[in-house]
Amino acid sequence: MIRQICCLLLLSTLTACTASEAVKPSPQRTTMVATGDLGFLSTQTRHFAWHPTLAKVVADERVESDQVIGNMQQALKKALEAKGYQLVSRQQSPDLLVGFGLTLSSDMSDSEILQKTGLVPGLSTFGVDMNKYEKGSVLVALFEPQSPEPVWRALGQGFTDFERDGAKRQQGFNEFISVMLTAIPAI
Repeated sequence: MIRQICCLLLLSTLTACTASEAVKPSPQRTTMVATGDLGFLSTQTRHFAWHPTLAKVVADERVESDQVIGNMQQALKKALEAKGYQLVSRQQSPDLLVGFGLTLSSDMSDSEILQKTGLVPGLSTFGVDMNKYEKGSVLVALFEPQSPEPVWRALGQGFTDFERDGAKRQQGFNEFISVMLTAIPAI
């Protein structure tokens, strides 16, 4: 009997010991939030154009705004074309308009983003070396051509590494935008 009790005590002591590896926070993490109704999209909704006024970059001198706008348009075009949509000019009567905005946390806080867009993913900077990375926010909005208000919008946040070369940065951006547009149906 005593031998059985000793075995049980020894067994419970062994199972109570655990080892775990500390999880290192990653600057590659992202958060996203989306709102709106994509019900206006159908198999007849095939053509999109850039929104005439919503193509904005709010960032300091480390960011070349014109280049970022071009990169963003390239990423959006690639993601939407992969779903079957086609870019046309606004004069060609598109079925939807696509607008976007980008900012860095040093230029616009989460509370300012919430105030302007009504959305905020709230990406935590805990454990991230903010001397090397900066939190960036990307807004994508879809409009019906005659509507001044977006019918759908998504806001994503992630960390940008200014030391990353251009090709790798564009690849990461393409992947990020593709994930942001996951809810948009393919045609």
